Amino acid sequence: MKAIVVEECGGPEVLRLKEVPDPAAGAGEVAVRVRAAGVNPVETYQRAGSQGYAPALPFTPGADGAGIVESVGAGVTAFAPGDKVYIGGSLTGTYAERCLCRETQVHPLPASVTFEEGACLYINYGTAYRALFQRGGAAAGETVLVHGATGGVGIAAVQWARLRGLTVIGTYGSGIGEALLREQGVEYRFDHGDAGRFAEIMEVTGGRGVDIVIEMLANVNLPADLEILAMRGRVVVVGSRGDVSITPRAAMRKDGDIRGMVLPNASPEEFAEIHAATGAALECGGIRPVIRSVHPLADAHRAHVMVMEPGSHGKIVLSM
Repeated sequence: MKAIVVEECGGPEVLRLKEVPDPAAGAGEVAVRVRAAGVNPVETYQRAGSQGYAPALPFTPGADGAGIVESVGAGVTAFAPGDKVYIGGSLTGTYAERCLCRETQVHPLPASVTFEEGACLYINYGTAYRALFQRGGAAAGETVLVHGATGGVGIAAVQWARLRGLTVIGTYGSGIGEALLREQGVEYRFDHGDAGRFAEIMEVTGGRGVDIVIEMLANVNLPADLEILAMRGRVVVVGSRGDVSITPRAAMRKDGDIRGMVLPNASPEEFAEIHAATGAALECGGIRPVIRSVHPLADAHRAHVMVMEPGSHGKIVLSM
């Protein structure tokens, strides 16, 4: 089979398409014929060996994917060959024509959802759900500000928040992004290049501020986030690309919290909740991934350049 293999850490050029052996499912494992794989910023850090990542080499990137179960190992009872599934983590990486997963990393994909859409679920919708509800404690009737609301995690956060009855404020970086947020039903939309956006956010909340901030770039926004929190508000840090200085008293005045998160820290019970909620929301049409572009597996290096460019609007997907 063909797979992307990283043999040395570096730039996008180290993502090389190679012929590798097909994986064989052992006890408790599921082999999936991958039809589509999602591309995420975290995979660029793993590829580069940056942001604290030091992967064992060689490796195949990818945790998001969707496809068809090809075979199952001893003891697997929840799935059978031919089942349509999405992948939430992989033992061998999803940038490949086939991958190996633990049984708990495979989840049913409704017939109405495409493989490309299924490849958008785990990282984006899992991260957004965990940020909003498991770490942020979001409740119906509250107001949430989603920075970078047009990216993969941002769109997922918007959809989860609207499904659960929150008022959504979203920021964008382009006209395409603004139109996308309008299509997603985001009433309050602000250009994140506008220096006056935080004052305007306070205005639309009647001076109260926001209950929750989903923060994709904490090194840029965190000081201002603390100033616009409502009483007992929470900033959930999903992403940051550098250091930042804050005034702690800004959080003290509001009894405000800064809460970090990464998806792999979720407990087995929290992962079970995430996947149950995702399955139910897919079935009722409450969530629907937005795909920016689809690329052949051989163009993974181009996808890695695109996923780090500003002005994202939806998910980048590799198709097999």
